[in-house]
Amino acid sequence: MATSPKRVGEYPESKQQGSLGFAHGALPRTDRSVSIDSQLHVVELCAGAGGQALGFEAAGFAHDALVELDPFACDTLRLNRPLWTVVEADLNEVDLRRWDGADVLAAGLPCPPFSVAGKQLGARDDRDLFPALLEHVSALHPRAVLVENVRGLMAKRFDGFRHNVEQNLTEMGYTVTWGLLDACDFGVPQTRTRSFMVAVQGSAFSFPLPSTPGSSVGAVIGDLMAQDGWPWAAAWAEQAEHVAPTIVGGSAKHGGPDLGPTRARAAWASMGVDGLGLADAPPSETHRGMPRLTMPMVARLQAFPDDWKFVGGKTRQYRQIGNALPPPLAEAMASALAACLA
Repeated sequence: MATSPKRVGEYPESKQQGSLGFAHGALPRTDRSVSIDSQLHVVELCAGAGGQALGFEAAGFAHDALVELDPFACDTLRLNRPLWTVVEADLNEVDLRRWDGADVLAAGLPCPPFSVAGKQLGARDDRDLFPALLEHVSALHPRAVLVENVRGLMAKRFDGFRHNVEQNLTEMGYTVTWGLLDACDFGVPQTRTRSFMVAVQGSAFSFPLPSTPGSSVGAVIGDLMAQDGWPWAAAWAEQAEHVAPTIVGGSAKHGGPDLGPTRARAAWASMGVDGLGLADAPPSETHRGMPRLTMPMVARLQAFPDDWKFVGGKTRQYRQIGNALPPPLAEAMASALAACLA
């Protein structure tokens, strides 16, 4: 592998001296420095259940590989796109040099190191994968790098962290741009502000402008609430007139199938939704009181297509959905990247 990027500042010594461990099933190298077609190619890291991948697909990108550690998310990807190359592996150990020369390296890195819902340990969190990302950038030499994360990454307390990342990428020849976008400005029926880092070789990136306001919760899932004959579905849909609060999927360490902390549950209650858990089915004809959302409802509020299926039990599925980048926002970013690379 290429020499590891220089580490400065906040990265602990153990990560500075880390290795990607090529003994764990090294892959043969394929030279893609000259593309065999005019289509742009992307390698995705921490691909999850495919929200970002669907956006890149809609923007016309071809997927060379999707890397994900969670076996349930990997099975979700394989179930829905059997022709995609899904690599079930730890980002700290996998060798991706087979895809050297991919146009874009896109990553939805773990959020807990920067989330206000956690301790915001940044580089001191064992889930910080920015060092691994930088090593893969050094090895693959993509034309562009896209990283998506929670808005907390843009907080002042992480100024030094972002500076370190940017310095590494600048030394590799990239121009780095940081920004925040809210998914509800791009047709997603949910307030979901995400941070993005975009690094491009030789040019600066322009973020996409807001396009389509997200519809209300009632307008988006009213038909699903009425599916089992609940007589108050129409009245419920009328009062659920706002976009959804941010859907929080939790992490492997914390969080289950509910709709988030107290403030989020209060927002759901104002729209007539019980946020203490998820239901296995829509409310029936005899249901009384506030209904709970089902998994298909949550997936639709994350703007997944209805035919996208998720593998695993309720908690496993909910984490995949709740931690995803909504496909329309991913498509907007991917389209802006394509325009920049063109």
